[in-house]
Amino acid sequence: MKRINTLIVLLLSFCMVQGQNNPQKVVNTPMRKLQLAEFAIANLYVDKVDEEKLVEDAIRGMLEKLDPHSAYSNAEEVKKMNEPLQGNFEGIGVQFNMVEDTLFIIQPISGGPSEKVGVLAGDRIVTVNDTAIAGVKMSREEIMRRLRGPKGTTVRLGIARRGFAELLAFDVVRDKIPLHTLDAAYMIRKGIGYVRISSFGATTHAEFLEAVGRLKKQKMKHLILDLQGNGGGYLSAAVDIANEFLEAGNLIVYTEGLRQPRRDFKAMGKGSMRKGQVVLLIDEYSASASEIVSGAIQDWDRGFVVGRRSFGKGLVQRPLDLPDGSMIRLTTARYYTPSGRCIQKPYDDKKKYKEDLNERFKKGEFIHADSIHFPDSLKYQTRKLGRTVYGGGGIMPDYFIPLDTTRYNKYHRDLSAKGCIINASLRYIDDHRDELASLYKDFDTYNLRFEVSAELLKQLVESGEKEGVKYDEALYQEALPMLKCQLKALIARDLWEMNEYFRVMNETNESVMKAVELLE
Repeated sequence: MKRINTLIVLLLSFCMVQGQNNPQKVVNTPMRKLQLAEFAIANLYVDKVDEEKLVEDAIRGMLEKLDPHSAYSNAEEVKKMNEPLQGNFEGIGVQFNMVEDTLFIIQPISGGPSEKVGVLAGDRIVTVNDTAIAGVKMSREEIMRRLRGPKGTTVRLGIARRGFAELLAFDVVRDKIPLHTLDAAYMIRKGIGYVRISSFGATTHAEFLEAVGRLKKQKMKHLILDLQGNGGGYLSAAVDIANEFLEAGNLIVYTEGLRQPRRDFKAMGKGSMRKGQVVLLIDEYSASASEIVSGAIQDWDRGFVVGRRSFGKGLVQRPLDLPDGSMIRLTTARYYTPSGRCIQKPYDDKKKYKEDLNERFKKGEFIHADSIHFPDSLKYQTRKLGRTVYGGGGIMPDYFIPLDTTRYNKYHRDLSAKGCIINASLRYIDDHRDELASLYKDFDTYNLRFEVSAELLKQLVESGEKEGVKYDEALYQEALPMLKCQLKALIARDLWEMNEYFRVMNETNESVMKAVELLE
């Protein structure tokens, strides 16, 4: 009892000292109230409490009352979140996939630590530092944790390889592994280049310049820039990419908030793609930085935007680093396209905000352009030609491409969700790797001659049955063209790179084909 009374005195003394100049004002501030509550709980509560978690929960609770994109991340979450944007992580350097409960190496990264010690495509990692990771139902996250580690540290891999009865042991010294934000860059037609950006990170601009330079040597005149599924990233990376297309002084984007004065980002006029036509591809998953680039291209009438209405995220988050490595991402401003559009969709109702894409689908927006309605108050004009564009909920494309619900039917979605399609391709490669290597010396030969076999399709159907995906002949026939294309693309990816995956898939992508049509 004496200790409690002492603590109460200390608590009151703390309040009085803090409020010497203006006691009433200081003591009654919301911040002081929060501090006193935490102090009281930590020192007077009947049971032991985890103060760190208590504070974290309080921070999360406050941020949840704000917009959907203000968030708190602990130190581990910050590290995972930053790796894809910073352009590297520290690990063993392999591309892999999980087949049932076994880690199957698609290919070691060229020049990476695993390739240097002799790890090969098709190998299976069975143990890590003598601990079994195969056949023990270990989570993907736990496996990643064991494989990754600080640069310079060593990890021992126990590898099963075809033709060897015993496990092979490899000591791999972890190193910096590059992460690329460009998935593909190639000449899709004569004079037309294609570049796909998966996210906007620290290395995106440099990767883009390298790709454009390479394509120009192949006589590229016009470009398809694919931002489908690109959820965004760094604002600076988006500005750098948009700068490559616009003339000196052209406004790319501006940001403004209640306590943040307007800040303009303008093109410098020295971009590598100021000449030639450009078509930009977006869909409902294109957000944030993707919308900055597409908004700038559209508002300056620099090129056509093709696809479906983008996500609608026009809020700027400022990272606030905390001493323990955790971070608050606080929304401090909105960004606006050159015509003055704020494309942030409403977020008053958090539940509706989260379910927005589902609602769009139910309303038929993914199928019919005339299902999308914008109020006249959100009309804007483009800067050069005065075309009407809209704000208040994403970028509306100049050419609408409906979602093909026949190819992506329920049977296809179920097979995909259960991992059956990718697992079938991995098993096929595992069984036919040598044969494929001898038959197809290069991708062009493969692309021209390879056909998905009846054997592979049968394995896919059987795999689906095992995973509870009931076979339906009508739905199977409807999805068959897409299933064949995906299997062929996945095999190409595993034999070569992600670039070849998109070279196969894009020939059936209606947005890409529309872009080709416009440019041709």
